[in-house]
Amino acid sequence: MPHKRAAKRALRKSQQRRLKNRSERSSLRTQVKNARVAIQASTGDVAEQVRSAASRLDKAAKKNLIHPNKAARLKSRLARAANAAAAAKPAQAS
Repeated sequence: MPHKRAAKRALRKSQQRRLKNRSERSSLRTQVKNARVAIQASTGDVAEQVRSAASRLDKAAKKNLIHPNKAARLKSRLARAANAAAAAKPAQAS
């Protein structure tokens, strides 16, 4: 345990940041998961889900919640999966 006043304050702040970051990261993962589920189910709101997930990823990277390269990688994979699902959908309808 810290003994000095500044160290105690730093500990409190780091604990608060940890809880907030944990919550933000969890909701980010949920958003990405929802986009993946929408792509797999080929529901009508795939584009909107992917767009909102990409936006959340960008915001998380900007806040240093995740690494910017990880955000770019996840966005790329979501877009690639959405495009593949969209390309396969008309082929199935024929």
